[in-house]
Amino acid sequence: MAPVRTGIESTDRQRLAQAVSKAMAETYVLYTKTQAIHWNVVGPMFYSIHKLTEEQYEDLADAIDDLAERIRALGAPAPGAFAEFLKLSDIKEAPHEKQTAEQAVMMLCADHETAARTFREATQLADEMDDVVTADLLTERMAKHEKAAWMLRALVQESAIQTTGIAASSDGEAAGKQRQ
Repeated sequence: MAPVRTGIESTDRQRLAQAVSKAMAETYVLYTKTQAIHWNVVGPMFYSIHKLTEEQYEDLADAIDDLAERIRALGAPAPGAFAEFLKLSDIKEAPHEKQTAEQAVMMLCADHETAARTFREATQLADEMDDVVTADLLTERMAKHEKAAWMLRALVQESAIQTTGIAASSDGEAAGKQRQ
């Protein structure tokens, strides 16, 4: 194999590839878990969960490919066996026992939060190594995991609309403040 000469030392690239491999593994396990919930959800929340998880697993599938290609660009082989993904990942397979739709949604929420933390750690490593390409990819994915967790959490919260803050009117007065 031809040497990789991108300005990042070989040992640093290896460490970074390992961190990205863990992020990819968590993405892959989360992808399969999200699909399982998408396929098997029933009940009053079916449509909402079915549509949201479909959007999420499609995004995760694209991410898996991007992460694998980045690992290759760093000069390392990308993991490719499910057993390897499970070994690298802090996210576990979907449980085999029956659970409520709310439990499944909150499990996915927690998994996206786990992934966000993993991506944050890997991003910090990429930043330390001045690898802006990897850092950008990881930062983008971290933001998507944080958004996915928020959306899942909002799906099962008690129905409510809460607006906060005070908007300023065009003349600088606070909106809602009575004018004299």
